[in-house]
Amino acid sequence: MTSYRISQLAERSGVPATTLRFYEDAGLLPADRTPSGYRVYGEDAVERLAFISSAKLLGLALEEIRELLEVREEGVCASVRTRMLPLVADRISETDGRIAELRAFSAHLAGVHAELSGPAPAGACGPDCGCTTTSTPAAGPVPITLSPTRPGQATEPWRDTPVACTLGGAELGERTGQWQQLVGKADQREEIDDGVRLFFPADAELAAEVAALAAAEQGCCAFFDFTLHLTPTALQLEVRAPESAAGMLADLFGANA
Repeated sequence: MTSYRISQLAERSGVPATTLRFYEDAGLLPADRTPSGYRVYGEDAVERLAFISSAKLLGLALEEIRELLEVREEGVCASVRTRMLPLVADRISETDGRIAELRAFSAHLAGVHAELSGPAPAGACGPDCGCTTTSTPAAGPVPITLSPTRPGQATEPWRDTPVACTLGGAELGERTGQWQQLVGKADQREEIDDGVRLFFPADAELAAEVAALAAAEQGCCAFFDFTLHLTPTALQLEVRAPESAAGMLADLFGANA
């Protein structure tokens, strides 16, 4: 029977040892102990980690993944599929809602762009010149909150989420580069409680890029809390994290550690 020490499993699976410990504490990855206290994982650990990683890519919460693993241990694939279907349907509904919000804002921006493309009035700007937009999109400003909160959970579960990232070395370096490149497009920043607020130009494509990257980040680092707020004149991203994640907050977003 094959067994793995934590370093061996980390190397075999590509999942950092810190994340393996987090999964064990969260009840997702059982481990035995040697007489000297070292963790030892069973031969099914690699396949179990692959299932966990796949579920996280679908945007499932840890509680949902834990429930799926319990069903999976019964050894009936049909039962796992039956439980996964409504969970994936919920994620589709959430994603469609975010897409609809972004499309509404994009349509509003297109209208403003068309108005600004017309002939400018003579003289200085005025209330009706088109440079000052007083109307809001049909659906109003578009607030998008990307956080681990699900119905029935605490309002700020990220505060109690263990600080652990599921990305490996190469993936982590690539993700850090993506954030640093995106943060470089911000034209203003300010410190807020537990995090930082970044201000970007009001651009629909940029908003979609920010939302997509924030959603991907939550797939591996559920301790980050993202709030994306779109108005006709500004795009704001608020990022918050527990105090123990201050170093990562500073590395990715330039916040004060």
